Amino acid sequence: MLTFEERISSHTGPCLDITLGYDDRQKSRLRVRLPDGREAGIILQRGSSLRDGDLLRADDGSVLRVQAAAEPVASVNSSDKLLLARACYHLGNRHVPLQIDAGGIRFRRDHVLEHMLQHLGLQPRHEVATFEPEIGAYGRHEH
Repeated sequence: MLTFEERISSHTGPCLDITLGYDDRQKSRLRVRLPDGREAGIILQRGSSLRDGDLLRADDGSVLRVQAAAEPVASVNSSDKLLLARACYHLGNRHVPLQIDAGGIRFRRDHVLEHMLQHLGLQPRHEVATFEPEIGAYGRHEH
């Protein structure tokens, strides 16, 4: 079985593309099926994760490009920076993985969290989009 263990920062030749959801991108050991049907393994340093666009090289020189899958999320946008900061505080206090962008936040759908944000005065909307939450101050993402 082909094994992808080495992270690389760039590659100009052909790549094998694989689309993974957030949960799979958090695993340091993962068995995947490549676009050509072969099975392969991804073996990363424990505690590391994959992000959209990451490149991995296999022992045979093949390069795998990771793409984030679109998945069900809730998004909130507001021009009120204080209100967004309060939302981030309350979601972070619950250890919710949170994607923070200019003017908005995104998290996995959860009716309890969405209801909480409504009480703060925000209107979460359901989307199907890629989810790339913050890795955290102590998170590891080696290149």
